[in-house]
Amino acid sequence: MSECLSVPKPEPVIIPDRGEFIDALNRLRRGHVLVRPRAAGDDEHAKCMLDSGVVYTAYPALARYGLIGEYANPEGFPTMRYFRLTERGRRFADQACQAWRQRPLLERLAVRLVG
Repeated sequence: MSECLSVPKPEPVIIPDRGEFIDALNRLRRGHVLVRPRAAGDDEHAKCMLDSGVVYTAYPALARYGLIGEYANPEGFPTMRYFRLTERGRRFADQACQAWRQRPLLERLAVRLVG
């Protein structure tokens, strides 16, 4: 009987779609709010909305690194949770967006195409 070799699983990508991540940071920097269904609970893969668009992959990294924080929105819907940049998130977003703008256009396009 042959011995089965265990193939190590690749580490999960920390930021699966860097283009979406930068877009989310940029919108949050401008004061927009990320909205997430309360029913999603801790499900990292639940869809969020930002600027009337779906955020597919950026939420877990934004939350994991403390870049966004939930806040009470008395004018919002009780079934939704509302997030905006934390102080740490604002500093990070400023630096990340500046670094993104300094990258060559073709590199930014390639990142958007492949994640």
